[in-house]
Amino acid sequence: MRRRTIRELPFHLMILPGFLLVLVYSYFPMAGIVMAFEKLSPSKGMFLSPWVGWKNFEYMLQLPGIGGVLWNTVFIAAMKMALGIVVPVTFALMLNEARNRLFKRSVQTIIYFPHFLSWVILSGILIDILSPSTGIVNAALGSLGIPSVYFLGDPDWFPFTLVISDVWKEFGYGTIVYLAALAGINPALYEAASIDGAGRIRQTWNVTLPSLLPMIMLMSILSLGNVLNAGFEQVFNLYSAQVYSSGDIIDTLVYRIGVENANYGVATAVGLFKSVVSFVMVGLSYLLAYRLTNYRIF
Repeated sequence: MRRRTIRELPFHLMILPGFLLVLVYSYFPMAGIVMAFEKLSPSKGMFLSPWVGWKNFEYMLQLPGIGGVLWNTVFIAAMKMALGIVVPVTFALMLNEARNRLFKRSVQTIIYFPHFLSWVILSGILIDILSPSTGIVNAALGSLGIPSVYFLGDPDWFPFTLVISDVWKEFGYGTIVYLAALAGINPALYEAASIDGAGRIRQTWNVTLPSLLPMIMLMSILSLGNVLNAGFEQVFNLYSAQVYSSGDIIDTLVYRIGVENANYGVATAVGLFKSVVSFVMVGLSYLLAYRLTNYRIF
């Protein structure tokens, strides 16, 4: 036992920095959950403020527009999750058909690059190119005789602008995941299909997609945990009061209540509600992943 402990000690030391980071930034802050049940007074601190029980949650449910905020969050998150599966799968299938390796690798690099850029940078780019007066997108629409569209200021357009820009940023990462899954398909299946007279389209339909289906199901199921994560950084950098009706989400509501209005108890209650729902969905997603695709984390 002692010899085994000594042999495995370097591995435990490798895990230690990550363990400490999770402990400090993920578990210690959970003590702040108590603020959801208090009328927090900064002068008294978190543990001496008066206890109000469930009143913050009752106030949360009575907030004007809370139903719209919940709908916006679920709608935007669901659209991102759906297109976050469809677009990478489609692009991976098309890229898999490319025979020029240099072209294939170049395209992978180009589409993967936006994944590494923060929304602070990308929001500045989007504000410029989507401007109704000087943006290149509206200039192109004007050349076709189409009236300019205020993508970031029109409540009808704003949610779809969020979804499309998020898919553009992240689909390169998903494409690489599915390309890796495509690389693991047994070539003998394609040879057998070719002998049976199947062309490239028939091979894609009868061999590629069925082989890719377990990965698609797994990624879809695991994304259920993000049903209330519509993307705070993206929305915060792109939205304005003009689009609150269709673009305000739970995270931005928490920010305004907690930071701008200094109502920390209610903001914590809203955040706790979101965390509980996300926790349930994550648990459900792992259960479904195990039942349907035999995926296990332990």
